[in-house]
Amino acid sequence: MRVLVAALLALGLPLGAAAEPVGLCYNYGCTVQTEVEVSRAQLDAIGRDMLKARDAESERRFLAEAVARLYRIAGTQTPIWRDKGGNSEDDAVEGRMDCIDHSTNTTHFIELLAGRGWLRYHTLLPRQMRRRGLIFDHWTAAIEDGNGEKFAVDSWFFDYGETPAVIPFEDWLDGRDPEVRHRVAEAVQEQMERQVKQ
Repeated sequence: MRVLVAALLALGLPLGAAAEPVGLCYNYGCTVQTEVEVSRAQLDAIGRDMLKARDAESERRFLAEAVARLYRIAGTQTPIWRDKGGNSEDDAVEGRMDCIDHSTNTTHFIELLAGRGWLRYHTLLPRQMRRRGLIFDHWTAAIEDGNGEKFAVDSWFFDYGETPAVIPFEDWLDGRDPEVRHRVAEAVQEQMERQVKQ
């Protein structure tokens, strides 16, 4: 047993079932900032799945599911389980998240995975922003594959714990977002854009 402990320490590997802290924010604009803990068992399960990826395309699928799982874990420790896709269905709810919260949290989650060597076909990029008109910014986490193709990893469109969209960055930048159930948010945004143009 002593030999095993010494070997783990020499390799810099963690001992026991220590949890990994991850930064998390919510209530729009990262107003509330905290940390959640991901257990060793939870991380091991996510890692086993991430390591099943055999190419960039499959890694994006496993990454999307890993991000969703990390949100679900965070929702057991914070009120983000109340979050709804977009911004209109949860406007006054404790735990709501806008695109700033989502892009920040998703980036933290991907940093956790990359830091463990589980992101083998992509690199994490800084958060990305697109702008429509003068005041309508939208943020996303982003990754880049080995060929230089960028992808948005955007969880804002969906309710808490659902798998985020991983779409080509140029499509995201052009506003070709995934089909979502939250058309109320789009209608509100379109109405606000019309008012700005008047």
